[in-house]
Amino acid sequence: MNNELSASPTGADHRRGPLRAGERVQITDEKRRINTITLNIGGEFHSHVGVLKHEAIIGEPEGSVVENNEGVRYQVLRPLLKDFVLSMPRGAAVVYPKDAGQIVTMGDIYPGANVVEAGVGSGALTISLLRAVGDGGTVHSFERREEFADVARGNVATMFGAMPPAWSLSIGDFQEEVLKAKAPGSVDRVVLDMLAPWECLDAVATVLAPGGVWVNYVATVTQLSRVVEAIRADGRFTEPDSFESMVRGWHVDGLAVRPDHRMVAHTGFLMTTRRLADGAVGIPHAKRVKEASYSAEDLSAWTQDHAEEAWVPEALGERGVSVKKLRKSGREALRTAAAGGADVSAELAEALERTVPQPGTPEPDAQD
Repeated sequence: MNNELSASPTGADHRRGPLRAGERVQITDEKRRINTITLNIGGEFHSHVGVLKHEAIIGEPEGSVVENNEGVRYQVLRPLLKDFVLSMPRGAAVVYPKDAGQIVTMGDIYPGANVVEAGVGSGALTISLLRAVGDGGTVHSFERREEFADVARGNVATMFGAMPPAWSLSIGDFQEEVLKAKAPGSVDRVVLDMLAPWECLDAVATVLAPGGVWVNYVATVTQLSRVVEAIRADGRFTEPDSFESMVRGWHVDGLAVRPDHRMVAHTGFLMTTRRLADGAVGIPHAKRVKEASYSAEDLSAWTQDHAEEAWVPEALGERGVSVKKLRKSGREALRTAAAGGADVSAELAEALERTVPQPGTPEPDAQD
């Protein structure tokens, strides 16, 4: 048996060894206040309790405790994925770690899987998917907006220390671009984080292999109901499963053990279903809701009769993101990746070109 170690998976070396210039680290002071900083030669972290020189951290092993000029101690650790996602530059609202974990598990994202993702946003879920499939799998992300793609590229490169070879990113509408990029039945898993996933039903049914899993992440009850009913009516998928997850921490201090006063409650709904074999007839839902139990107005919001122009982020309670903020987040994410040693010079140059609109070109509407 060959006991030699194989080549390190993408990003593994970036997570090991002494702390290096260009890395992002978390420093926690004696009052458990946490700050995330990027280490630089000659850099300093200033606070009301003194100055911490970056040279006191660079070259030290992870988990070291260092002191600033006033003797205040800081413990230094690389951010975990959950920490990085909540502190990284963003353009869109991120998929929270609790939901990303559920997507990877309930969607059965396995090493070597061929995964398609739409609605890349800031890249939070993309990072979890790439970690799950490993270098032997693929994650093909589709995003409508180049500005969101810039943010995602920078964050993914920062997390892995380079652009993962398993990742590809296409710009355009998912239902059109995925049919060009993927052969029928060639995709193992589809993960959609978008406003109207029911519009992609035919595209998903075409590229998803029999037995493959389709995961939808939506924010509101109306979105969840509409996509579930559309899948049921289509007949090419199993009965959808719908759920949400909530995380409540606990305060543990001696005999004072109780739930925390705050918790991460609703962030979104998850729905999973599986592709049936071609020609198979699905087993119908056991109980059908009687339409008489709802008003005509209620039914309109849940069905195809509802006006398509009403399905906009603002109507669903989502805040728009300005183009200026998006472009700033994209540049910040790419510069952070470059500071850590990732080769993103081409992506950064393209992002900088987009900072000034071409004459006569209208600004696109911000959309999550």
